[in-house]
Amino acid sequence: MTEEIIIAGFGGQGVLSMGKILAYSGIMQNKEVSWMPSYGPEMRGGTANVTVIVSDERISSPVLNKYDTAIILNQQSMDKFECSVKAGGYLIYDGNGITRHPDRKDINIYRIDAADEASKMGMTKVFNMLVLGGYLKLKPIVSGEFIHKGLEKSLPKRHHGMIPENEKAVEIGKDLIYPIHVL
Repeated sequence: MTEEIIIAGFGGQGVLSMGKILAYSGIMQNKEVSWMPSYGPEMRGGTANVTVIVSDERISSPVLNKYDTAIILNQQSMDKFECSVKAGGYLIYDGNGITRHPDRKDINIYRIDAADEASKMGMTKVFNMLVLGGYLKLKPIVSGEFIHKGLEKSLPKRHHGMIPENEKAVEIGKDLIYPIHVL
């Protein structure tokens, strides 16, 4: 099993931390992992993305041009990465702020309205965990107990009190994702 993922959106949406939590969870599950962030100098509000590879085998290079899954959280990222999903792959997107929806017919497309749900919950900080939950419903590459360990490892100790809220958001996210186009 090898899963090559790009997570892309605005800085401040939890793009990098979502990737880090997924990567640490993979490490805790004895997987081979690569986590490679990319962001502009503007950080919060600018575009950010992270490539995460989780595999049962050694990873030869963290640099990718095509992905098994793209998790897209803004229109700029949709424009940049929609074409980078491998045929038969998955594109997951949050509809908030998307003006041109994906229209490829050779990939699986799923939508998750995580921004709306996070706002309804009054917990915008768990937006990224809602999205992660939706992804893990489709591709359970790491199990829940390892998500907990990944959260412990990636969150500073002062934020460990939020781990239960983050885990709850992962579970809620699994119910929010729905298909737009499935092969």
